[in-house]
Amino acid sequence: MAKTILLLSDTHGYIDDRILDWSSKVDEVWHAGDIGDQKISDQLQAIKPLRAVYGNIDGHELRSEFPLNQRFVLEGVDVWMTHIGGYPNRYSREVKDEIKENPPKLFISGHSHILKVMNDKQLGLLHMNPGAVGIHGFHQKRTMLKFVLDQGQIKNLEVIDFGARGKRVSS
Repeated sequence: MAKTILLLSDTHGYIDDRILDWSSKVDEVWHAGDIGDQKISDQLQAIKPLRAVYGNIDGHELRSEFPLNQRFVLEGVDVWMTHIGGYPNRYSREVKDEIKENPPKLFISGHSHILKVMNDKQLGLLHMNPGAVGIHGFHQKRTMLKFVLDQGQIKNLEVIDFGARGKRVSS
């Protein structure tokens, strides 16, 4: 059975009604780190199942709840999610050897605040970074990704663009 995924990152302690609304429209929410506050993960988990990793700004509470790396298979897709992972031809030192030795089908990272989706043809994987959906950081736009996992396929990729970073929405 296909699963619709909402992928976000770098909330840095900020969440609003639009993020929560999108969360209610999917099967699972994935957070690629820098959650920023336990209340963010609590709010997301109250709506849908949450898979997350901690990021470099996350404190002890979030680090004790979520791992540095998540590797799992869902709907026939091998997924590896970490916060600081780099991207094709520029993987971080921490993941470089393992990703080359045992590449997933979908490699997800956050940290850069830059929306990026690209194929690594050499390793046969798809890399996704949803950008940052929080309001803190150097990014210009707030973005997330939505996609479907179905029988080993990654389909129907959609960029959710919230516009300029400075726009606050009540939560």
